[in-house]
Amino acid sequence: MAEPRVFGSPDELRSAVGEQLGTTDWLEIDQQRIDRFAEATGDHQWIHVDPKLAADGPFGTTIAHGYLTLSLLPAFVPQLLHVEGVRMGVNYGVNKVRFPAPVPVGSRLRASAVVTEVAEVTGGVQLTTKVTVEREGGEKPVCVAESVSRFYL
Repeated sequence: MAEPRVFGSPDELRSAVGEQLGTTDWLEIDQQRIDRFAEATGDHQWIHVDPKLAADGPFGTTIAHGYLTLSLLPAFVPQLLHVEGVRMGVNYGVNKVRFPAPVPVGSRLRASAVVTEVAEVTGGVQLTTKVTVEREGGEKPVCVAESVSRFYL
């Protein structure tokens, strides 16, 4: 597993604004993961879950749901950063999300992030990172998201 950048306190996060936090390990997106996501969300569109039909479709194979890719951020971000001296961290939301390219089944994905903002909130700090998820061999990112997390003291 990738080693996260460790921040000794929320205050140390402020010095990281503008910094690239590295990259995560690769994660393969197989049909089983796509099918489980479809089951969990009720999104059974054929481009995701029907390999035979998708073979003749626009991508030549099934593709992962965009929101499946977004849902991987909680797995990727802890590989990029860890904040010590906090009671808990929570995903607070996203400001902007784009899916510039599809994720064909069998793709390997990894993420990188840049710290864009650190702000005081009641009881802690709010961290905004621009997370970019790329596909191995892809020309464009598959997901770019402004992720917002809160760390409570």
